[in-house]
Amino acid sequence: MEGDFDRSSQYNSSKFSSDDNDDETLDDKEIDISPNKDGKLMKLILKKGKGWETPGNGDEVSVHYVGKLADGTQFDSSRDRGEKFQFTLGAKQVIEGWDVGVKTMKRGEISRFTIDSSLAYGEKGSPPVIPANATLIFDIELFNWKLEDITKKKDGGVLRKILIDGTEWTTPNEGSTCTIEYTGLYNEKVFETQGSEENLVQAIEIAVQKMKKGEKCEIIVKPKYAFGEGIGCEKFGIPNDYEQVKYIITLKSFENLKEADEMDNTKRIEQAILIKNKGTKYFKESKFKLAIKQYKQVLQFIGLLSNYDAESKPKAEEISLAGHLNLAMCFLKIEDFHLAKKHCDEALEIDSRNEKGLFRRGLAYCGQNEFELAKKDFLKILEIDPNNNAAKSQVNNCTIKIKEHNQKERIKYQNMFEKFAKQDREKESKKQ
Repeated sequence: MEGDFDRSSQYNSSKFSSDDNDDETLDDKEIDISPNKDGKLMKLILKKGKGWETPGNGDEVSVHYVGKLADGTQFDSSRDRGEKFQFTLGAKQVIEGWDVGVKTMKRGEISRFTIDSSLAYGEKGSPPVIPANATLIFDIELFNWKLEDITKKKDGGVLRKILIDGTEWTTPNEGSTCTIEYTGLYNEKVFETQGSEENLVQAIEIAVQKMKKGEKCEIIVKPKYAFGEGIGCEKFGIPNDYEQVKYIITLKSFENLKEADEMDNTKRIEQAILIKNKGTKYFKESKFKLAIKQYKQVLQFIGLLSNYDAESKPKAEEISLAGHLNLAMCFLKIEDFHLAKKHCDEALEIDSRNEKGLFRRGLAYCGQNEFELAKKDFLKILEIDPNNNAAKSQVNNCTIKIKEHNQKERIKYQNMFEKFAKQDREKESKKQ
């Protein structure tokens, strides 16, 4: 289907022989599988497949095919190239006739599809090989398929199979209000039905953002995207050493979140608070990277503080301050001390005497071995609140670390001087 067409290669029907299937009775009748049942896509099974499963939209399928014009002229063959052809169903990587036809096939099946031009290359054709308004005939063998990996990193952590196609093309965006139905299964036994938003695992959120209204899908989820690696769920009877869980999800409806620039300041603040609360939920679950994503969105919605009037600015400043402080804490948790310090700096631009901002920046400095700078921040906290015991403890810790550092530096330079002195003595000795 992609790559160079080859008119010269000859189709050998024995390559699609059904000799190994003599005990199975084939109907020898074409069936109409066209979307409108108007005869524009006809299917004839040459060899029956195995099992009952068929691939769906989003699955990556592996096939061999031979393509011919209605007059018998062969124009393409994956077999002649010696390479199986892979493509993703429903992704418009192939002609519509293929997308519809291959979804009806079972593993190991060989079928002949007669495809009207309206489901192929249409009025324009595909010059110089396929004429305008050409009916095409494809013999296709389906070998296998694998579920769609919908993770950003493509690490196989969330695999999706679409069970029922959606009715629209749009999908939810970050922050959408979605109505879903879902069932969780472990070892094919139901452990959760519907549930609440508080219990949503990361995999469900990933899947829903790729779904269309009315779509129903099944996802296979690795621990990383469910309850955590090495962490089961006692409530649902899932042990710590579980390998995967399954969810069946239906997206009933959704309302996409407006862009920040489409909202007035009041709406921006309201939405930022909702997103902040969601980030805090993730933080409490130790899902720090997901929390970071939410807190960053908080800052995006608030935008420039200079855009707010006297009445709304204090609330905007409060939320922006919380966003930066929460981001700083998240980055401390994942030991990204540079970004932790950056967000502390931003927070202290809003409130220079904020104790959380000073304390977290002090911790970020400690993470960078900048104990002198850290100590200054902790001492500043004590100027604001002399009874802050956590700051007192950190001052003592920094004092110890500074002494240890100075001692190491003295030893290092002492050894360096001794080394240079020894080299000088050796040079003098050689001169004599």
